[in-house]
Amino acid sequence: MGLRARITRPGIAARLLAWYSDHHRDLPWRRTSDPYRVWISEVMLQQTRAQAVIPYYERFVAQFPTLESLAGAREEQALAAWSGLGYYSRARNLLKAARLAVAAGGFPSDYDAIRGLPGVGDYTAAAVSSIAFGLPCAAVDGNALRVVSRVKNDASDIGSMATRRRFAETVTGWLDQRRPGDFNQALMELGATICLPRQPLCDECPIRDGCLAATAGSAAGLPVKLRKEDPLHIRATLFVVRRRGRVLLIREDSGARRMAGFWRLPTTEDLPGATPRERLGEFRHSITRHRYLFEVYASSGGLPACPAPTSAAAGACAWFSPAELPTIPLATTARKALNLAGIPRSS
Repeated sequence: MGLRARITRPGIAARLLAWYSDHHRDLPWRRTSDPYRVWISEVMLQQTRAQAVIPYYERFVAQFPTLESLAGAREEQALAAWSGLGYYSRARNLLKAARLAVAAGGFPSDYDAIRGLPGVGDYTAAAVSSIAFGLPCAAVDGNALRVVSRVKNDASDIGSMATRRRFAETVTGWLDQRRPGDFNQALMELGATICLPRQPLCDECPIRDGCLAATAGSAAGLPVKLRKEDPLHIRATLFVVRRRGRVLLIREDSGARRMAGFWRLPTTEDLPGATPRERLGEFRHSITRHRYLFEVYASSGGLPACPAPTSAAAGACAWFSPAELPTIPLATTARKALNLAGIPRSS
């Protein structure tokens, strides 16, 4: 029996909204309809789990509580506040967008204008439009695509734009026009907590009796995403070099493809004459399909001449005390390695 015969389109929305009302997680960005804060949260949630975002979101909005405060920040301040979340183009785009919005008179209130901000795509524009302004825009992220593929028992490649458009039309058909923000959040919450990528909790799903994949027993195999590239495995070495209570960091050039302007630990290429003294440990780190295994060593010797941190903008390296680390954009790899060395970032 098809979905329409079991649950009507309005019925899907009604069930999702009732379930969401009773079961949604209490996340800090769900306690506001301020478009600025909704926007910040949606950008942070790109490529990052909600629980991991919470402390970053709370620190970021505490430091930049308004659109105007972010627009007035220096890039280094915004990057330092973002440090650890990864995908740092997001922070740079936030800063650009904030400045443009302030220059235009405030945060935009319609879908097209929000979509035109740097770093904002279809999903983010729809999420902010619906949650902050109540506009009837369907927000279709990876969670929503997974739910649709299972409800329809559709094994089409979700990496295909044609499939994404078709699934987006399905979500638009389900959308509750009176409560679009709540509906979008309910659908995303279902994908994040019940309709999981692996081992979906079908018995707890509010729309289970309308899910064709649950009936067919095929939910765990959906969605299908083809053309996945094989990961690249890379081994690398990082050095923790200390002098008089300070640690040596290298600043990436402003033209670097990744991590431009961020501070990181030196590698063997930076310190060809360095002498590894003590192995501090290792950690894994992933960037897109690159899978790194970093070995971390305490080191001495082969050190470059570096300026004091106050004049570091003119140089490629500098010495920092632990108390200064939270004030700079610090690479995630450096943060992980410094933790192995017992040098946490002071907050």
